[in-house]
Amino acid sequence: MLAVSHLQAGYGAAQVLFDISLRIDAGEVVTLLGRNGMGKTTTVKAIMGLLRPSGGDISFETRALAGLPSYKIAQCGIGLVPEGRQIFPTLTVDENLIATAASRKSTPRWTLDAVHGLFPRLKERRGNLGTQLSGGEQQMLAIGRALMTNPRLLILDEATEGLAPLIRAEIWACLKRLKSEGQAILVIDKNVDALTAFADRHVVVEKGRVVWTGTSSELKNDPTIKDRFLHV
Repeated sequence: MLAVSHLQAGYGAAQVLFDISLRIDAGEVVTLLGRNGMGKTTTVKAIMGLLRPSGGDISFETRALAGLPSYKIAQCGIGLVPEGRQIFPTLTVDENLIATAASRKSTPRWTLDAVHGLFPRLKERRGNLGTQLSGGEQQMLAIGRALMTNPRLLILDEATEGLAPLIRAEIWACLKRLKSEGQAILVIDKNVDALTAFADRHVVVEKGRVVWTGTSSELKNDPTIKDRFLHV
């Protein structure tokens, strides 16, 4: 579905990504792991067209993405839950959801009712402005907003950063449900134990390069990976 090959990118003269390669197949959950500042968010920005790569290739369902504007990439079927959530603060919950709604089928999978069913708390707060929501509710809204684009691939950058444990558990339960329904997902988060409970494969980056890839069982059984590349 998504193929990233030898990706290079940076900001001005500062190169951040030197050699990032990863793939996501239909229905797979893949994580992008690494310490802060190792290139995870930069990789997402390059995939989404928010940063122009300086080298390498990115394709989605065989279509080349490098160089396309971000809205064209979104229209290809990639939904983004960005770091920091970035919801529309002066719109209500439902207005945030409607603002990004897109249908690629005569009967779209994700509608207002479907998102309300996934996150009942959003239904309860449907008339509240974005600024009136808690951090956890804003993250639920950011996920719901991305789902309203009816994506074939969902990308989450820092899925549970700064959230209370109970809210994090709700987000993990949501992602597990999406996986069970066949949704392909690329997720960035620091909670490795939670990720290995449901993700298929993991990609670890260090200083802009992929240094390890493997399954959840392989990651669990090799504590040296966490010690070398993931622990602060």
